[in-house]
Amino acid sequence: MSDSPFAEIDDRMLMRMHVEGDAEAFGEIYRRHRDRMWAVAVGVCGDRELAAEAVQDAFVSAFRRAGSYRGDAAVTTWLHRIVVNACIDLTRRVRPTSELTDEVVAAAPPAPDATGRVDTRLAVHEAMRRLPDEQRVALVLVDMHGVPVAEAAQVLDIPTGTVKSRCSRGREALGKALAAAGIDARGTSDAAASSDTTGHQADEGR
Repeated sequence: MSDSPFAEIDDRMLMRMHVEGDAEAFGEIYRRHRDRMWAVAVGVCGDRELAAEAVQDAFVSAFRRAGSYRGDAAVTTWLHRIVVNACIDLTRRVRPTSELTDEVVAAAPPAPDATGRVDTRLAVHEAMRRLPDEQRVALVLVDMHGVPVAEAAQVLDIPTGTVKSRCSRGREALGKALAAAGIDARGTSDAAASSDTTGHQADEGR
């Protein structure tokens, strides 16, 4: 059981308390949702430093704009929208340059060896980076973080059919990029597969 005095208070009430002047209510909102928003930001930005900046900007914006929250959507949906917009604004201004992150390629299929894993990580990272913003964001929300399509539609302020279409086009683009990189659906590079086949044939010849 949490020792927090806010443990039994839901997000909507916390937002109301913050707007009415409670000095600590928004801090609880931040503690509850910062990790999820960070993960989404890393997926959208593809860069840890940009993600950190985007999340900071987003929560500052949410703190200041709390009065605009009307309660017609979940607080998490409202926060997702602010975080995604902050990420898009940053990535349009700054090209990601930091190291490849595990979060970005969380949805990539596992490879059977180290070389295959690196190939897959690089291919997925590059393919995600090259996707149009709208497709990348849809895939990050729906495929990487399991946000329901209906909620993703609220976050992005678009019809559910558009979310599905963007996800479908993004998946198709990722699949083509992986194929072009010589990586099959299992995340195995052609070189690794060839090595496995050669090794298997050598074993049979013994």
